[in-house]
Amino acid sequence: MPTLDDQLRRAVRLVALLNLAYFGVEFAVAIKIGSVSLFADSVDFLEDAAVNFLIFAALGWSMRRRAKVGMAMSAILLAPALALLWTLWQKFNAPVPPAPVPLSLAALGALAVNLFCAFRLAAYRHHAGSMTRAAFLSARNDAFANIAIIGAALATAWTYSIWPDVVVGLAIAGMNLDAAREVWATARGEHRSAEA
Repeated sequence: MPTLDDQLRRAVRLVALLNLAYFGVEFAVAIKIGSVSLFADSVDFLEDAAVNFLIFAALGWSMRRRAKVGMAMSAILLAPALALLWTLWQKFNAPVPPAPVPLSLAALGALAVNLFCAFRLAAYRHHAGSMTRAAFLSARNDAFANIAIIGAALATAWTYSIWPDVVVGLAIAGMNLDAAREVWATARGEHRSAEA
């Protein structure tokens, strides 16, 4: 009978592979249509893949070592926000709105992947401390972001403006900053407990 750690290890490996695969899809579409929100979300898929591969590797480690990895993960969660700044700069230099149909189709695919990952990780979100909490929060937040991107695609089709895409991209960055803060706080608490 597989242990809870074994089940979690299988779950995070699957989630990591799905995130890595969809990063490639979403990144290609984002570059082709010039979408800020889709670019931010694609970088987020890459970050999720890294987080889940890290969890897969760190599951057998001590609580103290896992807490340190959790603190490092809070920094990884900031990567999409930094990538967004670069994309925003490009968007303001060439203010062409993204094509709404590919934007919404890519976001629908991302939503399906993220909902599957969130449900797969939900059972383990309180197991193995801040690491699995980071993975679950990331998948859950990404599902909300994908719904917002679909809304941005509809608004872009209606207004033919860059602003719906830009606003959603900024909101995705804000969610990642909040998740980074929460994971850091949890990991710091675990680190203090392990030190005591």
